[in-house]
Amino acid sequence: MGCDPVGDSSARDGGAVNSTLPTRYEVLQACRGELDSDHPLLAAARQLTRWHERRLVAGTSECPESASRKPEPDPASPVTGSPCGAAESRADLITRIDRWAEIHVPPVRGAAFVHTETLGSVLDRLAYLTAHAYTALAAHDEWELWFLWERLAELSCAYEDLVTELAAGRRRLPGTMI
Repeated sequence: MGCDPVGDSSARDGGAVNSTLPTRYEVLQACRGELDSDHPLLAAARQLTRWHERRLVAGTSECPESASRKPEPDPASPVTGSPCGAAESRADLITRIDRWAEIHVPPVRGAAFVHTETLGSVLDRLAYLTAHAYTALAAHDEWELWFLWERLAELSCAYEDLVTELAAGRRRLPGTMI
């Protein structure tokens, strides 16, 4: 197993999980704002990236927007909310992703290793690295850019491996029932 840096994971036979979870390419495109999709995880990945971008622009660990500027939630989406309004909106969004995964990722039968992170945490880290990589690109910081692109590539491969292992029943997400 492993990540094929140029291959398309959607071509693999992954069963229901691969058809439920977006590919790493789709997640990265969503983080960059290049993919317009109705998939709730892709919308959440974009929102998380925006949250990190706004935090970077403000130069703080806190989100620059005021909590009073929250957008109206979309009742049709399980992962709605302000990407960067109240301090807890990021945590809320990660929790919504995890709840979505509990409902849509089929439970595994038998023994499966527990992954170390929730799906929301993995998508948040992908969003974080994407936002930081584009900040380094804009700042013409070649060393930082190289470092961040490497980490982003490794994490996107790890995401793809997680999706493949979930589909094969070899891995389960934390908090999911066996």
